[in-house]
Amino acid sequence: MKLNLSADEVLTSTRAVRKRLDFDKPVELEVIKECMEYAVQAPTGSNMQGWQWLFVTDQAKKDAIADLYRQGWEMYTSMDQAAMNLEVENQAQQDRVADSATYLAENFHKVPVMLIPCMPGRLDGLPNMAATSTYGSIQPGAWSFMLAARERGLGTAWTTIHLMFEEQAAEILEIPFAEVTQIALITIGYSKGTDFKPAKRPPVETVMHLDSWGNRPS
Repeated sequence: MKLNLSADEVLTSTRAVRKRLDFDKPVELEVIKECMEYAVQAPTGSNMQGWQWLFVTDQAKKDAIADLYRQGWEMYTSMDQAAMNLEVENQAQQDRVADSATYLAENFHKVPVMLIPCMPGRLDGLPNMAATSTYGSIQPGAWSFMLAARERGLGTAWTTIHLMFEEQAAEILEIPFAEVTQIALITIGYSKGTDFKPAKRPPVETVMHLDSWGNRPS
């Protein structure tokens, strides 16, 4: 099923879906492969397609990854607000996000499909240019996957908590840790309803700079 959204609609309504994931509806491999066709079309640094994409559907492995995620979530939520560098100007909105994220952590094992985008090599300690080039070679593809998923009625959420235990996750999934870096974990499942709206964001003038840091467009 395709929603036939316009480019503008898919770009402004692809939300992090947590509470509205349908844990009971399987996601067909054919649909995953359709989304991957768009992911691999995304730009990459130096036109090098070094990425690999690991999809997890085995329940025992999902249970094990979910255990790591919950451990990491407990650690994350125990940090003080300053350490997490959270913006809390809209406390009500932040509380809703926290509640949604907690719900996902508690039900992580129920997610129909987990996607772990991977890049070759270890990125620890790389110079900034090398690190950003590497991340910039896979994050556009991951976002393209998420946009394609939205068009097909799927909900996704970009998460990184499991990377607190990346080596343990690598062992569970038989990823050669010394040779491959996990970039994220994207949860995938059909959404309950498809009526997602644009999120509340700051006016673009408040985050834009023109020619110099101190100059904002009017």
